[in-house]
Amino acid sequence: MAAKRRPTMADVAARAGVSLSTVSLAYSGAGPISPEMKARVEQAALSLDYSGPSAQARALRSGRSHVVGVVIHDTFTLAFRSPYILNVMDGLISKLGDMGLGVLLIPNPTGDSDEKSLLDSAPMDAAVVFRVRDHDEPAVEKLRKRSVPFVVMDGDAPAGAGQVSIDDASSTVQLIEHLQSLGHERIGTITLPHAPGVETGLRSPNYMPKSAWAPMHNRLEAFRLAGVEPCVVVEARETMVAEGIAAGHLALTHESAPTAIVAQSDILAAGAVLAARELDLKVPQDVSITGFDGIDIPWLAPLELTTVIQDGVAKGDALASEVQELLDGETPSQIWMPLEFRQGTSTGPVNPER
Repeated sequence: MAAKRRPTMADVAARAGVSLSTVSLAYSGAGPISPEMKARVEQAALSLDYSGPSAQARALRSGRSHVVGVVIHDTFTLAFRSPYILNVMDGLISKLGDMGLGVLLIPNPTGDSDEKSLLDSAPMDAAVVFRVRDHDEPAVEKLRKRSVPFVVMDGDAPAGAGQVSIDDASSTVQLIEHLQSLGHERIGTITLPHAPGVETGLRSPNYMPKSAWAPMHNRLEAFRLAGVEPCVVVEARETMVAEGIAAGHLALTHESAPTAIVAQSDILAAGAVLAARELDLKVPQDVSITGFDGIDIPWLAPLELTTVIQDGVAKGDALASEVQELLDGETPSQIWMPLEFRQGTSTGPVNPER
């Protein structure tokens, strides 16, 4: 016995006695159609048990996939351990959902010539790149090659791309000057990784990788802008508490004996606080520690980090707004998100005995 044929849009048009384009308009809402004509089409569809055009067919007709690729700089597991990234994703996905767009998470390509990346082939109308390096960024090159419009977060966007950034260099200068006002001269730093695959370890005081993700570069550049050479620099492998602990041990036991640490994220700062405790150093009596992001870390209580607050959810919303501008054919904006210095209890006057 032959299987029953699934009704098509053409069947609906024939039953309703209208053109195929009229049926298409009734389902897409993309053009003028009277309420009476729409009701006529819907009645015909109901009588045929026609559920509507498939998502794949709609995409082929419109030339759009209704998908936005989101390029994640870390592995998915590590990225979604970060409260800050979760906040950004919350704002981004919520706003894109309101726009009728879905999200495809894509790992940042390494740039290897034989690498197979979703960025080369996955259907997408636009993309959001969470981090871009100063140059030689493979994600940007792949998107350019495919002529996919994109937005970058926390980095310089090439011509034609959208950008949502923060002035983290100036805000880090504010953290350094705050420590200086408390009498600190031996100030060290724990940095974000400059690229995937690095190992947590000591770096030179004038460390500045040739190619680095913008947040790491900007927050190191802040020391030069403040006229301060860090007494110790430790680069962390990942933005994780465990790496903050490891980096904290290296920094706090360094021969320069830092009295203050500027960590490039709250997560790394929290790890450095735990390292200080393991070394029987009190925060802030023996060592002051600052962070960046302003995320909630209740398990540090009653200690509250001195940090720079940025609204991750609002940043995600702004990224989605940039995507909307690109899809509407508008010239993308360059959005600078506000930052706020917050003095907590993790910084205090320098200990003269240190």
